[in-house]
Amino acid sequence: MNRSVRIRTTARRRRVLALSAAALLTAGAAASSALAAGPEDAAHPVGPAEGASAAGRSAEDPRLTGSAKLRRSDGDDVRFSFDARFRKDETPFEARGTFAFRHVGATESGWAKGRIDCLVTGGKVAVTSGIVTETDIPGLKGKRVGFSVHDRGRNDRLGYSWAATAGPWETKDLPKCVSSAPFETVESGGFTVVPWERPES
Repeated sequence: MNRSVRIRTTARRRRVLALSAAALLTAGAAASSALAAGPEDAAHPVGPAEGASAAGRSAEDPRLTGSAKLRRSDGDDVRFSFDARFRKDETPFEARGTFAFRHVGATESGWAKGRIDCLVTGGKVAVTSGIVTETDIPGLKGKRVGFSVHDRGRNDRLGYSWAATAGPWETKDLPKCVSSAPFETVESGGFTVVPWERPES
């Protein structure tokens, strides 16, 4: 092979490598975006917190935000997403926002999303609840469900009000801000909890 052929071949290899690297970067960015999007898909998106515009938010406002996939040994894909908050001059019962969860498994699947109606945060632990507004799970629409989160910085934990039942549809007349202990472990993604500095009485 003469020198001119070697130069053309080397240049071609560089172009192929550059295109391959760009494709990998694009794929990685898409995967990161998909994870950040949380449990929702194109048909069932999770929107921003209701009535919580960026202009009205403070870094000190109590909140629970984030999306995560749970660690499951059976291979099921279980995801939760939250955008819940209230202003520091409000009470937990004035919390607003959205939640969503999705379970895709070999034997069962379902999704739900709804509006937040209560949030209490203390340290790095949050308990929140809300009313299901959309779902494909029979008997669940209109019911209140609760969640608990421990923001550990990594390997966060999560719990839900139906932990001791067959599913969230079995919980009857659940009070606001009630859930189980955060017993599930996050595999990827994570949550952020900002504590509520309760006013002195």
